[in-house]
Amino acid sequence: MRSTFDLVVAAVALMLLAPVLLAVAIVIRLDSRGAVFFRQVRAGYLGRPFTIFKFRTMVPGADKLGSSVTTAADARVTRVGRILRRTKLDELPQLWNVVRGEMALVGPRPDVPEVVAGYTPEMKRVLTVLPGLTSVASLELVDEEGLLVGASDPDDFYLNVLVPAKVSYAMVHVEDRSLALELTTIWRTAVASVKRLIGTPDGGALTLTLRERLLATRITADEAKKE
Repeated sequence: MRSTFDLVVAAVALMLLAPVLLAVAIVIRLDSRGAVFFRQVRAGYLGRPFTIFKFRTMVPGADKLGSSVTTAADARVTRVGRILRRTKLDELPQLWNVVRGEMALVGPRPDVPEVVAGYTPEMKRVLTVLPGLTSVASLELVDEEGLLVGASDPDDFYLNVLVPAKVSYAMVHVEDRSLALELTTIWRTAVASVKRLIGTPDGGALTLTLRERLLATRITADEAKKE
């Protein structure tokens, strides 16, 4: 039932959003050279690799020009890309992944195989469900790129702090696979998207917790320097 629901909703959404998707594609081409879509291999159900689709938000060859993670101040992000990332419109092409059966509307967000390879046995439980277009973790960690720009080592912070935290929150999709949770998450995502568009996004509980952790780390480091 869930897979049929996701397929129908994703297919209808693609048809209804076709004018928006076309407009975004045109703006991307006008803003910078390069392909309209960004493709990347991610670990899906049971760790099986699949190609995820997004609207391109960075300059061509960005993976060879810097870190594997993207911060809010990343110079590789294009002008249009910043808007797409802030509003999450860059994720809309993943509706096609849902139609193809590689993703669900709601579920743990998929990561690259290199990161998933470092999961603990407990963390790997998130691979027992289809990855999602949106998730509870995404809603509670709205300003991930803002957190990364405040970290002294963004790559280390992502791997050792953000990834475990996101997986812990995403575990709810393993424990509760009900249609009720899916509908609630979709509704919360829609509301959050509107708030981003009008410039009043919620930070999310996980964002606040990790920001406090970053602040505490900085204070400790400053005190160590004084000593």
